[in-house]
Amino acid sequence: MLTQRPLRTPISCSLAFTTSFCVMTVETVASRLIAPRIGVSHYTWTAVIGVIMAGLSIGNLVGGRLADRRSPAAVLGWAYVIASLTCLLVLWLNNDLHELIQPGVFPLWAWILLYVGAVFTWPSIALGCIVPVLATASVRSVEGAGRAVGRIYASSSAGSIAGTFASGFWLIGTLGTKNTTLLVAGILAALGLWFLVQAPRWVALARATACVILLAGATLYLQKNEYLCSECMLETNYFCINVTETEKNGRTVRELMLDRLVHSYNDLHDPTHLVYGYEETYVGLVQPLLANKPDLSALFIGGGGYTFPRYMEATAPDTHLVVTEIDPGVTEAAYLWLGLGRDTRIETHNVDSRRYLMRSAAPDTYDLVFGDAFNDFSVPYHLTTVEFAQSVDRTLSDGGLYIVNIIDGGGHGQFLRAFYHTLSQVFSHVIVIPSQKGWRESIRTTFVLAASQQPIDTSSLPEDYRPFSDDVMQGYMAQGEALVLSDDYVPVDNLLSPVMEDSFADFNLDASIVGLIGSRARVVGILVLATGIAGSVWLIRQRRQRRLAAPAAGCADHAATCGSESEG
Repeated sequence: MLTQRPLRTPISCSLAFTTSFCVMTVETVASRLIAPRIGVSHYTWTAVIGVIMAGLSIGNLVGGRLADRRSPAAVLGWAYVIASLTCLLVLWLNNDLHELIQPGVFPLWAWILLYVGAVFTWPSIALGCIVPVLATASVRSVEGAGRAVGRIYASSSAGSIAGTFASGFWLIGTLGTKNTTLLVAGILAALGLWFLVQAPRWVALARATACVILLAGATLYLQKNEYLCSECMLETNYFCINVTETEKNGRTVRELMLDRLVHSYNDLHDPTHLVYGYEETYVGLVQPLLANKPDLSALFIGGGGYTFPRYMEATAPDTHLVVTEIDPGVTEAAYLWLGLGRDTRIETHNVDSRRYLMRSAAPDTYDLVFGDAFNDFSVPYHLTTVEFAQSVDRTLSDGGLYIVNIIDGGGHGQFLRAFYHTLSQVFSHVIVIPSQKGWRESIRTTFVLAASQQPIDTSSLPEDYRPFSDDVMQGYMAQGEALVLSDDYVPVDNLLSPVMEDSFADFNLDASIVGLIGSRARVVGILVLATGIAGSVWLIRQRRQRRLAAPAAGCADHAATCGSESEG
């Protein structure tokens, strides 16, 4: 039924704008909330977008049915309150589910979809109910229905755009993901209360009291159990950054973790102390170039913990060192916690590395280019293509060396083969050096690839880090298809999906995890059951009212007919 007092157009449009603003903020926040748990890839983005759209579709169906049967004010009030509660529910569900391990029978994409669906379906359904009700409540007559609905959906689209820009460019970086989620929950709660109190005094008071108790209780529960505390020492638009102290090789070092992946180990007192094997490979490849040119120029693609730039700063004082690190927060973390001095001679540019090479790096500028940029297990795809390799080659001096490390599984190797084949399209000489001897059996290994237009001097490499022989490389390449990665076709995440799947342990739940799953399942089950009971009661009442109304309507029609006959 249509309300007898339609919402005024400015109010309806403002509400549609705000609702869609909240939807897109939740969607953007979702990708950051799950990053420390299941990483960042096109799989996670696909799951987030798909789950949110599916929830909105279900909500649109439910909201459309409710709009025809109930008072729009009541429907909108409860929809906003439920949306607020489900935003808080996200913080609870997502808190410890990263301890839930992927079952071996599940492919990675299905596991990510299941995880995202379990956490983010609920607020998207609740928010999806709202716009159809707003559209119905705004229609004053059939003649103006098209204009009214058009304004609502135009405002909704504008709100989606504003929510995407505000959350991506400002809110997450300023407030953090959890505070941004709390802000959305607060906005939705305020809108819900505004509608629910539009009723007789005692009804309004009862509704307001119930809502305040629910929302305050949920927030206090989250606060008491530290679900509202940030999990990051520093949260940026790119990463959740954490730095901890740990023991490596008998020394205390600082460990840098970006989202869920350890990126570097730094010895604050001795920058020449290297922990990772691939860094020893770097040293062996760089020494012959330094012997011939002590004042060489080096470009580092990706700063991370600035481990190897600090090493070169300490051991090669005449070198010119430049770092391109897209996230200023990572650079600041290196200053604050990882031993990088404010007075360092390392030159940092907080820009995308490919953009830097295209716009700022002159031809024949660098003798060394290091590729050490990672987004979870994978290298950012636009830094793996043949076009990017051509940009690196243009930047290198005659006899310059491009050194890049990647992650792949020795038993798979799809990405390693593709990347090697891609570099071979540009450089005359390409070698591959594994960081461990048992690389064929390892589920995940770091490989160093070195590429140059001149033969590569490997005489200084440690004995444990030797390049593949030609026979080994040819045999390995023959084990699978070797793609040429280009800007038009660069399926890095797909090539690395077997490695990400193998990186999860076997499915094994201890008692604490079982209890965790059980507690969340019980609460969600209670919510679904309560919603189902409330819906069933409402349907029964609606059917009863229609049955009672039908005889009365029939008597009225009969009386009218009899009256007409009498007059005749």
